[in-house]
Amino acid sequence: MKNSCNRLYSVTALFFIFFLFTLSSLAGQEIRRDILPDHPRYGSGVASEDLPEIQVTALKDLAAAERWWYGWLTGYTAATAGQGVIFFISDSKTLRQDMALGAATTFFGAMGQVITPVVSRQAGYPSYRESASGERPLSSVQAAELLKALAAREKEGRSWKTHAIAGVVNLGSGLITWLGYNRTFMDGLENFALNTLIAEAQIWTQPVKAVRDYEKYCQKTGPGAETMTSRRDGEWSWSMHPGGFYVRYVF
Repeated sequence: MKNSCNRLYSVTALFFIFFLFTLSSLAGQEIRRDILPDHPRYGSGVASEDLPEIQVTALKDLAAAERWWYGWLTGYTAATAGQGVIFFISDSKTLRQDMALGAATTFFGAMGQVITPVVSRQAGYPSYRESASGERPLSSVQAAELLKALAAREKEGRSWKTHAIAGVVNLGSGLITWLGYNRTFMDGLENFALNTLIAEAQIWTQPVKAVRDYEKYCQKTGPGAETMTSRRDGEWSWSMHPGGFYVRYVF
């Protein structure tokens, strides 16, 4: 009974952390008015009067991506610290195991954010405030490059590879709980399910507006421009039927 209460306490604590992550990351999903013109200008390229709008679009997409990035980094860091504190002050072996493994998992999540920044630091793109004030203006060429980089990152962030990496980490955590700590199968399954829930929430709350904006930009610049949809990595499909279900990935 005591172990069940400890597990319930740890799961409740982690669910609270998960909701904190979700709330903080949703800032990156703010829906804005599409500032790219709906009707293309005449000519083979983007008219000069459209350039400021392209620059603002790129900078606003960058700001949204950074809010998502910092939100999850802060959440993972806080979760790691919080679980570490519980590990040191708790007398329950089961709870200490849960907190140690949970802290390790969220630490990996924080490191994942650190090693995958929104854009390369060497790129040196100005912030929206710096560009608007004229302190560090963003050229039209830089804006197009930034928009393309953001779109590529958003597409990669929701690719099958990201889901697979998260799945491997979460599966390892569940196996450690079950076999490494000599706990029950249900303990390992609960650990895997909760970590998967958090990881998938991070993936699916990532902004995707830059992909749409870059597609519009490519349509305005004329044929020949490489778009995100022209480089599909593959597609997942699944179906359920009375006898079971299947999952298929088409390259």
